[in-house]
Amino acid sequence: MNIEILISFVVAVFALAVSPGPDNIFVLVQSIRFGKKFALAVVMGLMAGCLVHTSLVAFGVSLFIAKNEILFTLLKFFGAAYLLYLAFKVYKSSDEIDFNTENIPAKPVTKLFRQGFMMNVLNPKVSLFFLALFPGFLFSETLSETLQFFILGGVFIAVSFLVFGSIAMLAGSLKTYIERHPNSGVFLKWLQIVVFIGIAIFICI
Repeated sequence: MNIEILISFVVAVFALAVSPGPDNIFVLVQSIRFGKKFALAVVMGLMAGCLVHTSLVAFGVSLFIAKNEILFTLLKFFGAAYLLYLAFKVYKSSDEIDFNTENIPAKPVTKLFRQGFMMNVLNPKVSLFFLALFPGFLFSETLSETLQFFILGGVFIAVSFLVFGSIAMLAGSLKTYIERHPNSGVFLKWLQIVVFIGIAIFICI
């Protein structure tokens, strides 16, 4: 078992989780406007959705590996190309973080959980992202690929929950800090770009 690969995976997931995106911004806005309980409901829904995507990728990619190692190698290069594409999209995007809450209605906690879950499960880009990310971080020659994918999925969910939960709990302070430091948006944008490119290179090595 290669612990260094797992540590690299944790660092990559953490860096991606703290970078501004539709999910963590939605959690932040919910917490600012309605409170921590409502934001945490969204976080739980998002993490439950990640479990679904993990299962789909784990069984699907394991089938790839079982059938043809060349196909799996091609899959890793596809993953690297997709991550570079994501880096380019982030580069082209604005570095401003929008906290607009005007059109976000209050909802019961159960509905927010379902909304977070459906936001994640119905987004094919999440499965595509997992498909691009996970194959490059297989860390054991003795454990089955399916089990390794589930372990990586569990690590991804745990780290993301820690970050998103912290965003929900510290939303007010984070908003104040970001508004007082306009350059923080630029830093987080380039952090995301560097992480995407770094993972793409790591996958291909």
